[in-house]
Amino acid sequence: MGSIEVAIQQAEFKDVYTKGVVNLLYTHSYMVGYQSALFKPYELSPEQYNVLRILRGQQGQPATVAAIQERMLNKMSNASRLIDKLQAKDLVKRDACPANRRQVDVAITEKGGQLLELLEKQVTEVNRTAMHLTEEEVVQLNVLLDKLRG
Repeated sequence: MGSIEVAIQQAEFKDVYTKGVVNLLYTHSYMVGYQSALFKPYELSPEQYNVLRILRGQQGQPATVAAIQERMLNKMSNASRLIDKLQAKDLVKRDACPANRRQVDVAITEKGGQLLELLEKQVTEVNRTAMHLTEEEVVQLNVLLDKLRG
């Protein structure tokens, strides 16, 4: 792929900060494209995959829609809509919360867990392939990204 200048056909940027932000946004789109291609045969979006991973992380305990929304990578996603789609595929289930009937508890189903297990190796392989970085460089990238967010 090469430099961001080549990728978006822009000769130069106003400053290195503008270039950095554009580069991050472009790279995000690049990574989402890899994930979307991987999940497409399973009729799953990256956001739906994120919800399933959040629920699996609950280790059998349900989560509220608000808790899922708070932990999602893409905060602009509509968690309720994503959960509706996952429920239609029998990958998650919703139940009324016994302590608060206005609250809905969401949990991953056995089918949802099996799908995550099936995808795990493929996701790891796609992540390694898409990054084009050594393990040492990925460690450095993670440190810099954590620092960027303050």
